[in-house]
Amino acid sequence: MKLKVKKINNTSDGTMSVSDYVWGTEFNQNVLHQSIVHFLANKRQGNHDTQTRSEVSYSTRKLRAQKGTGNARLGSRRSPNMIGGGVAHGPHPRSYNQKLPKKMKRLALRVSLSDKVRSNNLFIIDSLKFSNPKVSNIKNLINDLDISGKILIITENTDQNIVKSVKNLKDIEVLSASLLNSLEVTYPKNIVITKEAVKKIDSVWGNI
Repeated sequence: MKLKVKKINNTSDGTMSVSDYVWGTEFNQNVLHQSIVHFLANKRQGNHDTQTRSEVSYSTRKLRAQKGTGNARLGSRRSPNMIGGGVAHGPHPRSYNQKLPKKMKRLALRVSLSDKVRSNNLFIIDSLKFSNPKVSNIKNLINDLDISGKILIITENTDQNIVKSVKNLKDIEVLSASLLNSLEVTYPKNIVITKEAVKKIDSVWGNI
């Protein structure tokens, strides 16, 4: 398939041939959802913790007699029934990591990239090179392309001038082509990508 290419000033630069296998994959909601849940779960630290009654720093002395007072039976001050006592069945440190087959990860990424193409939210530019980092460089690019919403800029390799240019801009992220995954591609509304990054994506994920 062929996709339109634009110059940095939003003028046409013809088209380029891309892999149908990567950019023309049929939408698969189940695989995409499972992949995103996988990545989000693996981001969780799982370091939440509550104190049980054995960990609370209070005396274990019985507060009052078992019978005869007319009040409910109570044990120590550490009881979960007491304010400041231990927590019954509370959360403790655990791992939320999920495993996902490599083929499903690759499919989910292709589904997400193809969905951006179908929704016309993929913008391919011929090149993106800055002599020095400036916020105005990125602002001018976004204004010329006339796009709004969250934006992911994909480059062939990590370019510090581009990374630093978007550092103080809200809702704009930069990522190199080799670090892509379905979560990073699905989350932003728009994707701005260079021709070289498209070629790299095809070479890495375009092999059947």
